Amino acid sequence: MIRSMTAFARRQTKEDFGELTWEVRSVNHRFLESNVRLPEELRAIEQAVRDRVRERLGRGKVECGLRFQPDRSAAGAIRINEVLVKQLLEAAAAMMKHLHSSPLPNIMDIMRWPGVLETAEQDFTPVQHAAVAAFDGVLDDLLQTREREGARLAELILQRVVLLREQVERARGLMPEVIQGVRERLVARLAEVSENLDQERLEQEMALLAQRLDVDEEMDRLSTHLDEVERVVRSEGSREAVGRRLDFLMQELNREANTLGSKSNNSEVTRVSVEMKVLIEQMREQIQNIE
Repeated sequence: MIRSMTAFARRQTKEDFGELTWEVRSVNHRFLESNVRLPEELRAIEQAVRDRVRERLGRGKVECGLRFQPDRSAAGAIRINEVLVKQLLEAAAAMMKHLHSSPLPNIMDIMRWPGVLETAEQDFTPVQHAAVAAFDGVLDDLLQTREREGARLAELILQRVVLLREQVERARGLMPEVIQGVRERLVARLAEVSENLDQERLEQEMALLAQRLDVDEEMDRLSTHLDEVERVVRSEGSREAVGRRLDFLMQELNREANTLGSKSNNSEVTRVSVEMKVLIEQMREQIQNIE
């Protein structure tokens, strides 16, 4: 089964500690590259996220972003630094001995003093575990999308495989006509310059010419490459580099189509060669997005 490299997935989870939202998008890339953006308090899970991307994806540029909205009720409790408050009051009382007109500080003055109010440090371990579990889920969603897109790409490629096979058979069917046309032109030219046409010499020349025009090997190789394209596209559960394999096959198909065009001196066969190259290029464009 082939998979597209272009996909997007979003998953949101709500827990007692707050809300987690993952967004993961991937686009085509020659290799696997991951970019992870995390809130500072969840930075510890970055390596786990990268490991999961590497284990489950083969190629593509993957952007992973996490938003964390903490629940206010789950925030750390506010505590009073009683030691500091006592020190402040003692210092204020001592100052009053020297400044009799100065009032004692009120409650709000004391609360605003740095360090008087402390927030208990929150344990983010449960948040980290939930974030990793949610990431596994969003990766499942991303892979399902990539597989659906891959199925559509496979359908487009296989359609063009069928059309290419038709062009191969068309070229095979045209070759006897091409050889016969060359024979007739050669006979006519020789007849113009020689009244006594050497039939044996003519047959030798025709044999050499037919050998130069023979494209059976190119047609056989085209058919073989198309068989391999179909095999790779239809393969199930394979983790081989499908995109790279198909890209190589496109190069080989294009090479044979070019050879066919260069050997032929027939306009119809030339048109077949051009049509082949158009179909191959269409497949190559689709294959650029396959993992």
